[in-house]
Amino acid sequence: MIRLAMALAATAALAAAVPAASAQEDCPRGQLDKRYCDRDGDMTADAPVDPKLWVDPPTLIFAYTPVEDPEVYRSVWDGFLQHLAKATGKRVQFFPIQSNAAQIEAMRAGRLHIAGFNTGSNPVAVNCAGNVPFAMMAAKDGAYGYEMEIITHVDSPIREIKDLKGRKLAFTAPTSNSGFKAPSALLQNDYGLEAGKDYQTAFSGKHDNSVLGVVNRDYDAAAIANEVMIRMGKRGVIDRAKIRTIYKSETFPTTGYGHAYNLKPELAAKVKEAFFSFPWTGSGLAKEFGNAEPPMEQFVAISYKQHWAAVRKYDELTGVRYECKS
Repeated sequence: MIRLAMALAATAALAAAVPAASAQEDCPRGQLDKRYCDRDGDMTADAPVDPKLWVDPPTLIFAYTPVEDPEVYRSVWDGFLQHLAKATGKRVQFFPIQSNAAQIEAMRAGRLHIAGFNTGSNPVAVNCAGNVPFAMMAAKDGAYGYEMEIITHVDSPIREIKDLKGRKLAFTAPTSNSGFKAPSALLQNDYGLEAGKDYQTAFSGKHDNSVLGVVNRDYDAAAIANEVMIRMGKRGVIDRAKIRTIYKSETFPTTGYGHAYNLKPELAAKVKEAFFSFPWTGSGLAKEFGNAEPPMEQFVAISYKQHWAAVRKYDELTGVRYECKS
C-alpha cells in the first residue's frame, strides 16, 4: 500500500506558523486533515469562522508546480503576477519550487498563499495543506487536460505494455498522477505487472527528466504527462521523432490553481478575479502554454469535487491515504 504521509521537515516549527483553526472543532471534514472543516460538502477546506484566523499578508507568495528549471518560469509568470498585484493591491513574489512535497509543505506551513499544484498532488494539497483549487488553464472553447503516456525510445524493442516486463520504467514522483499513480494502477490491475517484481522502477523527480531520460536511453520507458512532452518538443528541447508512445490514457485535468483556505475572504475573491480577468493575448503564459494540445488560452473555473474525481479514483485503487503529519 502506498502511503502519502507528508514528511514535513521541522514539523513543530512549521505547525506553529499556522493557526490550527479547526483542530479542536467538531465539524464535517471528510478526508480533510483535522485542522480543517468542510461544512458545505465541496471536499475543500472552508475559511475559518473566526475572522481573527484569516490571513491578509502584505506580500502574496505564488508558486508554480515543479518544473525542470523553476527560474525559467519566473519570467513566464511575470506578467500575470504583475496583474495579480494590481488586482489585489499586494506585493506578489514568485517562489521557485523544487518538489511537490516542498510545495505542499510550504502551503501547510503558511508560507505559500497561491499555487498551481499538479494533477496528482492536488488531492494531497487539498487534504493536508488547505489548498482550495478554483482555476485551470483551458482552450478558448473550454477544452482542457492532458493524457498519461508511457513512452520509450523509437529504436527500443518495447512496442506494447507487456514488453515492459524485465525492463526499467521511470516514474516521476509518488504524488504525480500521470507520473506514478495512474500508470502503476494500470500496470498492476490491467496487465498484472507488479513494480519491483515484473519490472524495475526509477524516480526521475520531474516529467521533463523522464522524457529526457527516454530520449537519452537512461530509462527503457517512462510514464509522463504528455503536455510536458509536447511543450518540450515545441521548444526544441527534444526531438519528438525519437519517442514512441505505447500507451495513452483518458484525459485528466491539468494543473489546478488554488489559494490557502485561510486567506481573508475578500482577498481570496480578488485573487480569483485576477485569474479570470487576466488578458492572455501576447502574454508570457500564452507564449509558453499556447503550445499545448489543446492550447491553453484562458483560466476557467473548476470544481475539485467534480474535476478531480478520476484522480481520486486512482488514489483509491493504489491505496493512497492522505496522511498529514502535524
